Amino acid sequence: MLSNYHTHSNYCDGKCAPQEYVDYAVGHGFTHLGFSGHAPVPFESSFAIKECNYLDYCNEIRTLKERYADRIEIRLGLEVDYITAVQEDFAPLVERGQLEYTIGSIHLITNPEEFDAKGDIANQLWFIDGPLQERYDEGLQRIFHGDIRKGVTTYFRQYNAMLLKNRPTIAGHVDKIVMHNRGRYFDYNERWFRDLLYETIELIAQLGIVCEINTRGIYKGRHDDYYPARQTIRHMNTLGIPVTVATDAHHPTDLDKFEGAYEFLRESGYKNVLEKLDF
Repeated sequence: MLSNYHTHSNYCDGKCAPQEYVDYAVGHGFTHLGFSGHAPVPFESSFAIKECNYLDYCNEIRTLKERYADRIEIRLGLEVDYITAVQEDFAPLVERGQLEYTIGSIHLITNPEEFDAKGDIANQLWFIDGPLQERYDEGLQRIFHGDIRKGVTTYFRQYNAMLLKNRPTIAGHVDKIVMHNRGRYFDYNERWFRDLLYETIELIAQLGIVCEINTRGIYKGRHDDYYPARQTIRHMNTLGIPVTVATDAHHPTDLDKFEGAYEFLRESGYKNVLEKLDF
């Protein structure tokens, strides 16, 4: 059984039309495929679905779901950015799109102490993703005045708020904040960082949310571990957290770049690996 529930098409920052992902998935033996475009955001963006295209995206995925029902189970989802004071409630997007699932993620961090809701929103966000390490560094300086501990703490506080308010189906790349760090600002094993991360992991367990094992950092050469890292996954196993392996595909050929994740989970004795999600 092959599945992937974290998939981006050309409705957002993916490279190809949804049909091409379905063709690849069917041709490579997938039994389940979930589309999770980046949700619209209330400011100009190069990565998110445009508001005017949101219902078109939902309708196209539903059409593919019906057309291929005898060959593959397709699900309509959305990766929703929780952005404090900007976009906190997932419910309107879920209801308008009649979504089957959500991935809750944070790519953009606000500094609540300085955020001005009437100002230029885009210039008040720390963007922690994307290919450019320089953008991560610049945002840290601009939004948190270079205080990495404050920035990381804010990330996890906002992640926790997202989990409590929205209870997404899947917790997306929970430690993504480390991607551009590369050991420069802090060490993964520092007590303060581990305490913040484990607090979030334990909240995921308490809420019964599925956590993804995201492989994109490895195959893109931006990180040397999964999100979350192997040591954190081992801790998750002790808490009984259900996991799904996700490639965070932005091209059809990304769909099966599992990067040894299933083998790692099996060898480490992970008890609750979901190859399909029940909705």
